[in-house]
Formats: sequence, structure tokens, C-alpha cells
Amino acid sequence: MKRNMVTAFFSIVGGRLFIVLSSVVLTPLLITTLGFELYGRYSTLTAVFGISTILMSSGINSGARKYLAEERSFRDWKSNVFGYYLRLGTVLAVLTAIAFVVAARFGLVATYLGPEYVVGFYGLAGLTIATQFREYARRSLMGLKQEHRSEPLRVLTKVGSRLTLIGIAFLGFEIGGLLVGLIVVNSLVAVLALWWLRESVSLRGALTGPPDGFPTGELFNFNHLSVVYMLFLTSLYHVDVLMLASTVTETQVGYYKSALVINQFLWVIPRSIQSMLIQSVSDLWADDRIEQINEIASRVTRYGMLVVLLLSLGLGALASDFVPMYLGSGSMPVVTPLLILLPGTVGFAVVRPVLAISHAKGDLKPLIAATGAAALLNLGLNASLIPHYGIPGAAIATTIGYSSLPVFNLVSARHLGFKPFVGARLGRVGATAALSSVPIFLLSNAIQNSLVALLFVPPVGLFVFVAVAFAIGAVDIGEVLDVIESLPDPVGSYAAAVNERRGGLRASRIQPTDREPWTERHKHTLHRVLLIIGVLLSILGVALAVGVPGTNIGASPDSHTGASQVPTTGPTAETVAAPVTEPVATTNVSTNTATVVTSERASSSATTTGPPRASVFESLPERQRRGPLSLHRRIPT
Repeated sequence: MKRNMVTAFFSIVGGRLFIVLSSVVLTPLLITTLGFELYGRYSTLTAVFGISTILMSSGINSGARKYLAEERSFRDWKSNVFGYYLRLGTVLAVLTAIAFVVAARFGLVATYLGPEYVVGFYGLAGLTIATQFREYARRSLMGLKQEHRSEPLRVLTKVGSRLTLIGIAFLGFEIGGLLVGLIVVNSLVAVLALWWLRESVSLRGALTGPPDGFPTGELFNFNHLSVVYMLFLTSLYHVDVLMLASTVTETQVGYYKSALVINQFLWVIPRSIQSMLIQSVSDLWADDRIEQINEIASRVTRYGMLVVLLLSLGLGALASDFVPMYLGSGSMPVVTPLLILLPGTVGFAVVRPVLAISHAKGDLKPLIAATGAAALLNLGLNASLIPHYGIPGAAIATTIGYSSLPVFNLVSARHLGFKPFVGARLGRVGATAALSSVPIFLLSNAIQNSLVALLFVPPVGLFVFVAVAFAIGAVDIGEVLDVIESLPDPVGSYAAAVNERRGGLRASRIQPTDREPWTERHKHTLHRVLLIIGVLLSILGVALAVGVPGTNIGASPDSHTGASQVPTTGPTAETVAAPVTEPVATTNVSTNTATVVTSERASSSATTTGPPRASVFESLPERQRRGPLSLHRRIPT
């Protein structure tokens, strides 16, 4: 398969989506099999291991992706780059493994974590070696622009590790057995990756030192500066949770962490773009092709913004419906920090392509300064707001810290010599989000049933967003065809034929008549038609919000009149049959949630038969009984 940026992106995003979907199934099964106590011990060990990998491997993995992607005139350049970083990575892995053994052998682990963690640290020592070789080999495949091989290996590692852990736990083994299983999985993946690498680099040459004139200083500096950059970037993910844990209860930390996890689902596409860009633009930096870098930066930034804005609009409009469905009853406190974090999540997503392109330049000092400034701002705001405001303070501080990343990194990018937002059509992208938000939010508010809203709003919102994006020029038909043309056959060849016909038709009309093509002469008409469609959809949303007679969607046409209610005691309440709609709010103090119940009966109670039905979305201790037409929806208190 011919490699280009589009096929590389789809290889990466396909792997990420598969991992996410498999995690939805396997993670609950893993927790159930291990039990909460053993899973908590395993999570602590993986957290410690995750911090160690930043120091151990973040620099060499980034260096492999950058320098293996470059074409330099140095003899056996790729083999020498691979060998240098392999030797450096081996030394760092051995030192890290020794540190784990020393901590376990001399009582540090037993003193600070407990004796039950000692075996786990011995296991981490072996896992360090296996993971270092596996991940370095996989990243080297990415640097060689073989994402069609590296991403299946990532899927194999993630899914295989979870299945292995479930099987070992089912057999009755504990931490020692779990880590042995992970060592085996990572070792097998490393062997497979090295088997593929032998086709592109000399594995034997990795055992000898670099030849004279090889830029070892440049590669070493890139390694340790990348570690500093990754520490700053990683701190943005964790500092708020750590500071919040010292101020509020564990339950409240769980609410906040859940909001972060849900928001980070929006980063699947931007992270895939970021992973693809380092090896894709490193050779462009080496050849000083700034104009092409600017074009790539502006287009991927614009596409990433559109996708993230679409997802954030949907999540914002349906947060009060999605959160209880995904996290269960009692999870409504998650909604408020989730909504506060959304703008910052969008800002972080927007800057990810800029981070990757700046990283690929190799001059990391401006990138470190920009990311460090955002990290320090985030740290200061969290330290100031969390003691006074708790969860909302953490969410506000973090969203400001995330949002500052594009600002600081825009200055850094200009210092490095490229302009990522020139040609990104920021105004049109913003207008697309603003215009689309009106019908999306109106429609979400109009539909009172959570399940109906989750099924109906996303496809309608997608249609509205895409229509508005094309109408105001945030995306062009030609751009879409260019992207599709880059895909493998038969899709790519079909798109190329369509593009060729469009170009031929345009040329044939211009040559004999010296006139603009039909699409150019009538583009404003097409835009107006699409704009009218958008206006009609907005009017439909308003109509649904006000109420449509004869339907169960929207307010009742008689809602201006009163409705009789029967006061009740106890955890449930039932609205007496009445010819109008009247909201009845009941609050469950133990879960900090509220359920707004809307009951509507026919004008004649004689026409209503059968027992009342219970709602499947009820969060109260006992489900409230309603009439057969009852619809309800949760809202945060």
C-alpha cells in the first residue's frame, strides 16, 4: 500500500478507535476478574511505571520518529540512527530496572507502599526491559513511515495485554503472575517489530558504535530536551487531579476524573494527527520547505478543529443525557466540570498539530518555553482556585491552562519560522460552530426523553454542522475529493476520476467562452440554498422547543395554564391526570441529582388505560410511576 499522510492517519486513528472500543468491553471485565483490591494495586504499579517511562523512553521514541524519517547524505544514516538510539535506550532501560530492584530490595517499597508491592516492583524491572524494546521498535517503524505495521502492533499490545491479564487473574495468580504475563506479551511484540525492522535497517550494525562524523550530540540533545518537554506536557494532565485529591473527598475526585476522561475522548482524532505529523514533516524541515509545512499545518489544524468542535457541541448539548447513561445513576455531579472543561479541551485539541510540527523541527527550546509557560499557568491557577472553589475551581483553572497552549505555541511557531493558523479559516470555522450550535442545542432541549435525544440529536447535528461548514466555506468539495483521492483503490481512483472530470469540465467551459465555471458562477446561490436549509432547521428547532401540538416533543400547547397536583410524601411522586403538562421536580440529596418529570395525559382520563410505566432512566431510590405518555429528562442541579 502506497503511504501518504491520509493513509498514515487512517492507520493510526483506526488503531486508536479499535483500542477504545475494545477497552469498553475488556476494562470492566478486567476489573471484575481482578477485584477492586487487586486492580487498585495493579493501577498503582502502572502509575509508577508510567512516570518512569517518561524519563526512560519519551526522548528516544521521539528521536527515532524524527531522525529515521529524514533523508540525509550520511552513509547508512537510518541504520546508524536506529543503532544509536537502541544503545541509548538499552542503557536507560537497564538503569531504570536496577532502580526498581534497589527500591524493592532495600525496603523502600515496603516502607512507603507496603510489603504486598515488593513482588510487583521486581516484576516492573523485567517489564521495563521488554517494554523499552517493544515501544522503541514500534516507534522506529513509525519513523520509517510504516504505520500500517506499527499500529497493528499497538493494538496487539493493548488488547493482548488485557486478555492476558484477564486469563491469568482467572487462573488465580496475583501481581507477580500478572506482570510475568505482561512481560511475555511485550517481548513477543518486540520480536515481531524487530523482525519487520530488519528489512529497513541493519540490526547487526546496532551493536557497533557510530562512525566518525555522526551527529551524536544532536541526537542526544534532542533526547533529553524531549524528556523535559514531555514532563511539562504530562503535568497538564495530572496536576489538577493531584492537587484536588488533597482538598476534597475521593468521591469528588472521582467525579472530576470522570469528567476529564470523557473530555479526553474528543482527542482521539487530534492525537492521531499528532502521531502522524512528526515523521511526516521532519524531512520537510530538513529540506527547509516552509511553504509546504505551512500548508500542512493550516489544513490539518482546520480539519482537526472542525471535528473537535462538532464533537464538543454534541457532548455539551447531550451531557446531562449521556453522563448518567455512561456512568450510571448518581453521576450528575460530573456534568458541571465536564462542561467547564470543554473549551479548554477544544483548545488543547487545536494545538496538537502545532506541537507535533514544532517537535519535528528539532529546535525544542521555544517549544519547551511555550509548553512550560502553559504548565506553570495551569499550576498557579489550580493552586489558587482549588482551595477556595474545589471541583469548579480545578475545572476553570485547567480549562484556562489548556486554552493558553494555542496562544503560547503560536508565538513559538512563529519563532521557529512557520505560521500554522494562516489559511486555517478560523473565522469560518468559528462561524460554523456558532451557527450549528443553535439548532443542535434547541433540538436537544426540546426532546425530553434522554434515549430519544441520544439517538436523534447526533445524526441531525452532524447533518447541520456539515451543511453549514460547506455553506460558509469552512470546507470545500475539492478538498474532500483530494483527501479521498489519497485513499487506496478503488476509492482513491474513483475520487481521482471525479476530480479529473470536475477539472476537465472547468477547463472546457473556460477555454471557448472565457467564462467562469458553473460552480463558480453559482456558488453564492448554492451557499444561499444551504443557508436557507440551515435557517429552516433552526426554525424547526425553535418550534420544537416552544411545542408542537399533538406530539410528545416540546412543551405542551396548553402549558400556560395551571395543572392540579397531589402532594405526596416519600421518595416517589405521581402527577394526577390532567389535560395539561406540569413539571414536577424531585431531588435525590444522596446523589446530588435532580430529575425533572413531565407528565401529560389525554384530555379525557377515560381514554387512558393500563397500568403506569416506570422510566428506565430514573435515578431516585424508587422509580416514579407515570402515565403511558410520560417523558422525562435529567438536568444538573
